[in-house]
Amino acid sequence: MPMYEYACEKCETEFETLVMNADEEKDVECPKCESKEVEKLLSVPGKPKVTIGGGGPCGEGPPCGASWCQR
Repeated sequence: MPMYEYACEKCETEFETLVMNADEEKDVECPKCESKEVEKLLSVPGKPKVTIGGGGPCGEGPPCGASWCQR
C-alpha cells in the first residue's frame, strides 16, 4: 500500500497516510490541526529480515551472502 510520511509545517506533527494517487495528495491534511500545509518526507526502508533454511533470522546458520550480513 502506498503509505507516505508527512510533516505539518504549522504544528510540526509527523504522520503517515495512505495516498492512492497523485490527485489525492493535494487533500492530505494534518490529523492534529487539520492544516493542509504539509511536506512529504523521504522514508528509509527498514533492514530486511532474511531467513535461512530452518526459518531462523540472518545470523543463525551459514552466511547468507547479503551485503549487510555481518556473518
